[in-house]
Order: sequence, then structure tokens, then C-alpha cells
Amino acid sequence: MNEWLIYRGTGQPHEGIDRLPAPPPWRNFDGHPVVSAPAPIDTASTRRLGLQQDLAEQYRPRPTELELVNAALYLRRPLLVTGEPGCGKSTLAHAVAHELGLGRVLRWPIVSRTVLRDGLYQYDALARLQDLQLARTAQPEQCLGPGTQETSPGDGIGRYIRLGPLGTALLPAARPRVLLVDELDKSDIDLPNDLLNALEEGEFAIPELERIADRHPEVEVQDDDGGRVTVRGGRIRCRAFPFVVLTSNGERDFPAPLLRRCIHLRLDTPDEDRLAAMVRAHFGPEAAERNRAIIQQFLDRRPGEQRSADQLLNAIYLTQQAGDEDVGTRERLADELMQPLNRVR
Repeated sequence: MNEWLIYRGTGQPHEGIDRLPAPPPWRNFDGHPVVSAPAPIDTASTRRLGLQQDLAEQYRPRPTELELVNAALYLRRPLLVTGEPGCGKSTLAHAVAHELGLGRVLRWPIVSRTVLRDGLYQYDALARLQDLQLARTAQPEQCLGPGTQETSPGDGIGRYIRLGPLGTALLPAARPRVLLVDELDKSDIDLPNDLLNALEEGEFAIPELERIADRHPEVEVQDDDGGRVTVRGGRIRCRAFPFVVLTSNGERDFPAPLLRRCIHLRLDTPDEDRLAAMVRAHFGPEAAERNRAIIQQFLDRRPGEQRSADQLLNAIYLTQQAGDEDVGTRERLADELMQPLNRVR
């Protein structure tokens, strides 16, 4: 009955950890093992990209969602997407990128310490100083003047600058990129206001490059995709304004200047069809029908109760480990994992 249990609470050491099955696709990590072993071809990052594509392919927006997404595209305005956790806010960005062929979604996850510069670019001044000191130590007879390390874009300051997701989205590409600014409501109070100028003007400056623009008008830096791009005159200005999706779980209000520059889309709680599509994307084409009872259990909530689609996915994954025969355990696990988020037990 309890064969699925790894930790049994007996206090006796055992090798049960070796029976732990593969993790859920959304919790699969790809760190290299400590011991030497051939690198797997199917890495976790590749699987995550495949999962995102499956979710994007199965995403079916409602008419209002479709209209507001197109409004943001036409008006070149950010799309502020709000709704409960797990309602599909992030998936919407991937669905637009997938359908329109706009490449990888540039994701900028927001935390309380995030500042605007984190999204625009990072400059590793300390690494540059250390490299200069090492060069002086290795070649003491050479006088390393200000221009020695900057004789070419690849060998100078550009090696220490990497564009962030927002900075990469504002590169002058012929087609717009999709930028996902995830959970903006978790930011410091100043970040929404700080975003205004970059989103309104579609450009920003890199002061470290502006200062040397007279000597080095073109400098190669790294972008968020890992490639090399040329920055001219120390400034970046977009050609096609990116499709920007700002997501919020509604934990705080935003200033009016930001709101008036955005198209606001409120996503409702996923219905049965959208949840079934999500389950198929994660667990296979037959999973939705096989877990119809758990999906219905997730949907059966009292007014005002909040649940996240993550809870449903966790419940399905774990109940599969319990086995189809142990119906009582499956039901009890599903009930425990899908408790309302806003109800303290």
C-alpha cells in the first residue's frame, strides 16, 4: 500500500533514495555531476524549452485576451497581465513568441532587490580591474595606458559588459523580441517608475561606453542570448519595439503613470479545457482524461478560495507515484496538496 514512500519514518537507514523516480519536468535541473560521466544529450534546459513550446502550442486565448494582445502589438505598448498564480500569465508570452516566430522569450524575474540596471546591463568593473592588474604583473615592462586594453571591441571593456533581458529586447532588431517581466509586483517601490523612461523612449545609455565613444565608437558586448552585439556611441535604441509582458499576482498597486502606458489584461482562473491542455503538455496526451477526477476536484472550490495550477500539477505527479490501485491514498494526497492558498488550516 505504501510502496511509493521513500522516507518511512522508521529511524533505520536504508537505500530507498535510489528508488526516487525522475523529478517533474518543471523541477528538473541540469547541474553537472561531481564524478566524471558523459554529458546527457537531453539536458534539463532542452526539456524545459520543449515543455514551454508544448504549453505555447496548446494555449488558446479567450476573445478578450486575443484582442488585448493585438492591441499591445499594434500600439507598441507593454501588456500588464494580472491574475491568480498559475492562471497562464507567463505562458501567454511564450504563446505569442511561438506563434509569431519571435525567438526565445527574454525573461526578467523580479525580486525585491531588483533595480532597473539589472534588466538593462551588468558591468563587471572588478573583473576588469583584476585583469588589468594581472596584465601589468605579467608584462611589467609595458606601459598599459588607457587605450591598451581597448584597442579592439572584443579585447577591451566590452568583455565585461553583458546586456540584461530588457537591454537585449531594446536592441535594434528588424523584428520585435518578446520580453517577460515576471512578477513586477514583487519589486521595490521605485522600479515601476524607473521602467517608464526605457519603455516610453525605447532606448537607454551605457555610461561606461559613452565615456569612451570618441575613441571607441563601436564596442562589442554580450547579449542575454549569449551572442555578441555591437553598441554604437554607447547607446542602444530599438528599431522594432519589443512585445513586453508585465505580470503581476496583484500583491500591490502600480503608479498611474505606468498604468496609463500599459494595456491591462486580467486573466481569469483557468477553466477545465485550459487545465486539461496544461496537464497534457506536462504529462502526455492521455493524462487529462486519466486525471479528470483530480482536475474536477481542483475546480470544485468555494467562493473566494484561491488555488494555483502548480498545485494541480504537483498533485497529479505525486498521485501517479502512489499507484492507480490505492485510490484512497491518491484522493488524500490530492486533497492535501490542493488546499486553498488563502485559507489557514
